[in-house]
Amino acid sequence: MSISTSVVKLSNGKSIPILGLGTWKSKPGEVSTAVTHALKSGYRHIDAAACYGNEAEVGAGIAASGVAREEMFITSKLWNTKHHPDDVEPACRKTLADLGCSYLDLYLIHWPHAFQRGDVPFPKNDDGTVNYDIHTDYVDTWLAMEKLVDLGLVKSIGVSNFNSEQVQRILDNGKVKPVTNQVESQPYLNQSKLIAFCAERGITITAYSPLGSPDRPWATPEDVNLLDDVKIKAIAEKHNKSPAQVVLRWQVQRGVIVIPKSVTPSRIEQNGNIFDFSLTEEEMKHINSFDCNGRIIVPMLNGKPRDAGHPHYPFNIEF
Repeated sequence: MSISTSVVKLSNGKSIPILGLGTWKSKPGEVSTAVTHALKSGYRHIDAAACYGNEAEVGAGIAASGVAREEMFITSKLWNTKHHPDDVEPACRKTLADLGCSYLDLYLIHWPHAFQRGDVPFPKNDDGTVNYDIHTDYVDTWLAMEKLVDLGLVKSIGVSNFNSEQVQRILDNGKVKPVTNQVESQPYLNQSKLIAFCAERGITITAYSPLGSPDRPWATPEDVNLLDDVKIKAIAEKHNKSPAQVVLRWQVQRGVIVIPKSVTPSRIEQNGNIFDFSLTEEEMKHINSFDCNGRIIVPMLNGKPRDAGHPHYPFNIEF
């Protein structure tokens, strides 16, 4: 195994490991062991979020690993019900308590659109739709995030699922530049335009669901499985690697930070074993050509995008 200590330099001078372990959808009883195994295997970057409902277990896994805190890079995210500026610091402190950490290396606004304030992650209206907060502006949320840096609770701050216009509004109105924009990115949605836009402004891209998230809650049997794509399999066979390793290597060679999720020890190790081969320029171009704006991570309700009616919903423009 050759998990690399390869890092990406952030605009504030800090560094983030280019490979991390994602923890979305990792079930209770599994995620703690997965985090411990990843850290003992050489991973140093753990990606968490309050909304995943498993941060206490992630924290237990961190503690059990025996790896010194200063050697790790821990990311978490502010959930949609905590966008009000008064809620940002308490939400961060709750995450720190759950993770057993005194600081976060990176804290992200999980989505640009706010839900109704409170402790119910998905507040509902009588008809079952989500109860939105359309009055809290993510710019005000961002200004509250900046204070967390001053307090020493977080080292860096960033955003997640923000489109180009939303990123620009943050840059125009904030004092602290987001160090990353964490978005869905995989070969069917390569995000080349958003990557270029953010790169011009000194903002990195972190790819979530880089393997197509086949276990996403709203998947149907008819959906395409990225890792079954014959074109990916052909490249994998040539390099004696798995399709997952090829897709992750493609991201790393583009300079994209990548956080594949797994709770299977062998898969965690396999996902980390992507630094002993390179894709050719031709293979990189070939994988880039798969792009079809094939977004997979769109929360759905009654067959429609759940949050598309929110004024800050990010996917109503091209990128």
